[in-house]
Amino acid sequence: MNPSSAKYRRSMESLDRQAIADHQLAKLNGLLKTILPANQFYADKLANGPVQLNSLEQLAELPFTTKDELLSGGAGHSLPANLTWSLDRYVHYHQTSGTHGRPLPVFDTADDWAWWIDCWQYVLDAAEFTSADRAMLAFSFGPFIGFWSAQDAVTARGGMLIPGGGMSSLARLALLQRTGATALFCTPTYAMHLVEVAEEHNINLTHCEVDKIIVAGEPGGSVPAVRERIETAWNAKVTDHGGASEVGPWGYGDRNQRGLHVLESEFVAEFISLESGKPANEGELSHLVLTSLGRHGMPILRYLTGDLVRPIWPDEGPNRFVLLEGGVLGRTDDMLVIRGMNIFPSSIEQILRSFPEVVEFRITARKRGEMDELVIEVEDHLSKPGRIAEELQLRLGLKIDVRLASAMSLPRFEGKGKRFIDLRKGKQDEA
Repeated sequence: MNPSSAKYRRSMESLDRQAIADHQLAKLNGLLKTILPANQFYADKLANGPVQLNSLEQLAELPFTTKDELLSGGAGHSLPANLTWSLDRYVHYHQTSGTHGRPLPVFDTADDWAWWIDCWQYVLDAAEFTSADRAMLAFSFGPFIGFWSAQDAVTARGGMLIPGGGMSSLARLALLQRTGATALFCTPTYAMHLVEVAEEHNINLTHCEVDKIIVAGEPGGSVPAVRERIETAWNAKVTDHGGASEVGPWGYGDRNQRGLHVLESEFVAEFISLESGKPANEGELSHLVLTSLGRHGMPILRYLTGDLVRPIWPDEGPNRFVLLEGGVLGRTDDMLVIRGMNIFPSSIEQILRSFPEVVEFRITARKRGEMDELVIEVEDHLSKPGRIAEELQLRLGLKIDVRLASAMSLPRFEGKGKRFIDLRKGKQDEA
């Protein structure tokens, strides 16, 4: 069956756990057979382990892969360490955003790029995007891979592509209206920023033709308060998407908006308990570890993503791929320990976004002795930060310093929003 067909995708989603594992094992062994020994990075890492697995459980015998390892490549460190072939085999260059460190270059062959586009079709299915849709891509179209893969996925489905690179927000809104766009692709942050610009210029977004919004790059698409604010302002359905340049487009929104499904026909997901360091139980907060099954030119095995999630394994329904309840809940390097409690910026955002008068915010973490401390700045139309502090204390059990910021003083973002400033390491790290 053609992996690009909707029938194939539905058949994959309906597999039971054993059938999913069998499919993954076959693809994983095919990947290993293709890349070894040509891929020197993994030839070295797997030298003391099995190169063909008898069961998927043996995957746990292989070593983890970290981003720091990938950044230690050749050619004066301008290449990722895990390339399989010489550069003449590759047709696409992109790089990670650099949000959590030095940007990592990524390379794809023509076959790998076709795999990206096939994976993206699951996202479009979840959004109910059809060939009749007209998609506005509100991105700058720099080297970040997600924008380009979204473009080619829309083209492959037969939808109309409306590129919005190099334009102001007001110009994008005008183009969106002029073309009758029915779908918007952007970050959650930017969807809300467009709402702000529309209100400033008396543009009623509920009267435009956009009825579906596909978001990526931030957790907001799976944060209920953020998603509801976007859906209400646009009168459109929001679909979340999870991906990483070094891994691939690994996740897509659950149609009931409970979180993100991992695309298990193309990725193996492992979950390591944050508390015990052992394989996580259902619903347990855990580290997400991913193995890509269809990217041969720049393969990734047991990659420590840094994302924290809660896995749920559905045993019935049309989609039995593992569900990450609430999407990506946070990152290991963003987690705050405030008076003994584990807190993530996304949890705080959920509360802040429940106040419709809060336009923008910024969270700053710093150390006071051995303890983490938070300061939150808010642009609040009511100019009453005290009520926000009370709600945070009620829902989190923590007293947090909430300060009023003047209107339009906090930064706005087109790409990934940088609303969390981490001063705990003695320097300003934005995440």
